[in-house]
Amino acid sequence: MAANITNRNAVASGYYNSPWSCEDGGPERSQMPTATKGLNILATDRVKLVSRRLLIGNMVLLRDPGEVYLMHHDTLRRGLGFDCHSYIEKIDPQTLAPLKKSPKLAGGPFWPGGFAIHRNGDLYVTFGRYMHRLNPDCECINSLKLPQNLPYNSHVILDSGHLVTKPIAENGQTQLLLIDPDTLTISHAIEMPEPSISRLSAVGNTVYVTGVTTIYRYHFNTSSKTLERDSHWAFNYINNALQNSGQSYGWDPVIDQHNIWFMDNGKHTANKAVSMLNEGVATSPNNIIRVSVSDSSDFSITPVSGMSGGSISNPPLYCSQRRILVAYDSANAFVKAWRHDLKTNELTALWQREDFGMAGHGLYFADTGELVTEDYRSLKTWRGLKNGEEGVILDIETGEEKARFAMNNYVQSLCFSAPGFARDYYWLGLDKLTHVTFE
Repeated sequence: MAANITNRNAVASGYYNSPWSCEDGGPERSQMPTATKGLNILATDRVKLVSRRLLIGNMVLLRDPGEVYLMHHDTLRRGLGFDCHSYIEKIDPQTLAPLKKSPKLAGGPFWPGGFAIHRNGDLYVTFGRYMHRLNPDCECINSLKLPQNLPYNSHVILDSGHLVTKPIAENGQTQLLLIDPDTLTISHAIEMPEPSISRLSAVGNTVYVTGVTTIYRYHFNTSSKTLERDSHWAFNYINNALQNSGQSYGWDPVIDQHNIWFMDNGKHTANKAVSMLNEGVATSPNNIIRVSVSDSSDFSITPVSGMSGGSISNPPLYCSQRRILVAYDSANAFVKAWRHDLKTNELTALWQREDFGMAGHGLYFADTGELVTEDYRSLKTWRGLKNGEEGVILDIETGEEKARFAMNNYVQSLCFSAPGFARDYYWLGLDKLTHVTFE
């Protein structure tokens, strides 16, 4: 069965019609806003920053004009041996002050999780081993305790409206779950061939799962209301003709009309530090991996920096409009862009940035070619510059900086930013939420 791949400019129909109704702007993880214009930064512009300290922030979503939602959690409880909880707030888009706040939402074992705005207008939260349904006023409508005592790594929404989730695990047996959005019950569960660390991605009614060695896909059967693994499509990215060098698992896949893109060497020790710098575990470089959506035997594996100890924990960015791929090595503070040839699948280097600490999920504005990201400096440099994590906007064609400014985040961002409604965006630096406006 072929994947349902379309070149859509809007989020999938299972999501609410807004500029940013889920993490990475859509289940394909294009990281591209669908209904807002770019920042269009001019030399005469000045940047305005409004910030709010958080324990641990995770992601920001947009609903109707002026409606901004924030997810955060009480991660510090994990260090004391207690279960963690998540919270959803409707916040003032300018001051970031909470306007509405959910009750304490049950979680359990910690992983950041995620939330999304369903086409029915409600907010669905996956955190720990629970899924919750909230109304737009952040009131909890229903909750579901998920079957395994593991943290579930967010979810995707199919065009059918069903939610799909799975736990994050490196070992053991795990299941892919199909959730009915109306009853918040498990409609179907299917055993996965191997566990998975990465978040799910999807297009239409097809789900992609990056397992710890192999990437798989599943199709939603509209008649039986079940998920079925595609037995004709899978790719072992760890042990294959091009690679058998001790790589570690891959992270979130990005879907374009023709290919799947993701990076390997996802294992690291950054959960014990304030950044990804020098935290890679494998001695090998990390790679960018391409797999054709029509033929999983059509693939390529390309080193990012080529330096040993390479590692990441997030997806690359692929701009189908300009055929530009941006990948990075967070452990070695390196970013590189290539032009992708659609006919030959060859990658031609465009630009690279060394000593550039990129690790979080970015934003790409297609109309202006602006890539919103961050540059985290080492603690030694940070103490000298007193900047910590800096906000940076790059020209995706050249890698040149259109803007750079200090955000003073102590911890490097690994989570999810979001666009605003007009020449602005929201950046989550784990310990702080910052609203960035250009005037």
